[in-house]
Amino acid sequence: MNVGMVSILVSYFIILLFIGTWASKKIKTAESFIVAGKELGFWVFTVLVVASCTSGMTLIGVAGLGFKLGWPTIWEQIFVPLACAISIWIFGTKLYRVGKKKGYLTVQDYFAHRFYSPKAMRGISGFAVLVTSLIYLVGQYTAVSIVLSWIFGISHLQALMIAAIVVMVYVLLGGLYAVSWTSLFQGLILILGVLFTAPFVIVKAGGMSHVNNVLSKISLPFAPAGSMTKLAFPSGAPAFTPAFLVSFFFLLAFGLASAPHIVNNVLAAKRSGYFKWAPLVAFLIYLPIMYLIKFVGFSVRAMVTEGVLTLPNVKNAADYSYIAGVQYALPNVIWAFFAVVVLAAVMSTTDRLMLTIGSCAGWDIYKNLINPSASDSKITTVSRAVVIVAAIGTVLLAINPPKLLAWLIWMGIGLMLATFVVPLLAGLYWRRATREGAISSMLGGFISAVGAGYYDKFVSHLPVHFSFYGFIVSIVLMVVISLLTQPPDSKLLDETETGPFISSRKME
Repeated sequence: MNVGMVSILVSYFIILLFIGTWASKKIKTAESFIVAGKELGFWVFTVLVVASCTSGMTLIGVAGLGFKLGWPTIWEQIFVPLACAISIWIFGTKLYRVGKKKGYLTVQDYFAHRFYSPKAMRGISGFAVLVTSLIYLVGQYTAVSIVLSWIFGISHLQALMIAAIVVMVYVLLGGLYAVSWTSLFQGLILILGVLFTAPFVIVKAGGMSHVNNVLSKISLPFAPAGSMTKLAFPSGAPAFTPAFLVSFFFLLAFGLASAPHIVNNVLAAKRSGYFKWAPLVAFLIYLPIMYLIKFVGFSVRAMVTEGVLTLPNVKNAADYSYIAGVQYALPNVIWAFFAVVVLAAVMSTTDRLMLTIGSCAGWDIYKNLINPSASDSKITTVSRAVVIVAAIGTVLLAINPPKLLAWLIWMGIGLMLATFVVPLLAGLYWRRATREGAISSMLGGFISAVGAGYYDKFVSHLPVHFSFYGFIVSIVLMVVISLLTQPPDSKLLDETETGPFISSRKME
């Protein structure tokens, strides 16, 4: 650590806090705190969606997974950018139109309206949002800690405290205004940072041909030499077999797309015309970034195998691969700026998650379930109080994280897949989906995913991601229970534009 690096990082934190202070002047109502007054322009909105997907897994976890397992993990490089496009196009296009007319602030508003269940459906979905977001947030703080502890040489707990305080302050000050503008700032830093640094690491490792040659000679405990350069592991491996990759597609492409901290962004867009090009733009921005990060993970594994680079002797050493690779391949002055790039990646999702948790507690639970007459100032106060509690609680949970960050992130996304995807898709596109079907689908998916996760972790390894079982249960319950119960009122279905179409059309 040197004075220059400290100065750069402190300056970065000051800019974030300045944005939060500036944004605080725009907070007049609960709507302005939760969805930025629904005034986000095209680029701020699009980059906000990308940045919300750009979690601690992007730089830390993606490279770490590539380091550990090689090419069979390459599929997430397509699935995650696809999640951005799906969230905007398949989920967001209708949600925006209906939300604009009905004044939605969260996706729970949609669930309560579409499934004519202002209490039960809102309460269940609100609880699921809190649980899944808190799990996901633990992963983000773990990623931030990895970066700060490496840079400053401080303890894991000290790094967690610094991260929590900085993010918490600008979220408390400026709500989604602050989160959206800091995400634009951080998103640009991430894009430029990866485009500039990744090629240097790959070249330092000898280029991709040499890297692949080294990977092809590595044997893993569950797979023979050559497996790290295949597109899937053989059956019997713990993950990334052909069967696992099917569940992996749904986990990332749809589970992540339905995540409340991502899909809620569509309600903040200023114009409906954004939804024509935003899905493609978000996908094309994110795709090359994901591939470059994965290739860095491959390159660092090759350098470690050849003995030219050593990772720290910690339990989650693979998660340090991108950081170690850049520090080895680039001069110290570049490394100092890159530290900001890594922080931008992990903090751009952390702040959105904290706001999602706060708005869920303040708007969906306090305002709509506990105190319907609550004023905007009271709602905002409750939201901010819960942000503080969430920051403290997740820091405590992140003190002893699992060995590989990607697995923790996937656990949170998996619960989202099992809980939100089916009610959201059925609500938007199937006119026969009922309140009872949605409630049973959400509850059944959540409970069965938790059960499958416990079985996979403590009893016997499952051939696909544990959440896929919850996803299947959620589908079955939605279809069967909906067909056995009274269909929704056609007027409600017309109001919510429910039907097998995406673009607006005149309802019959």
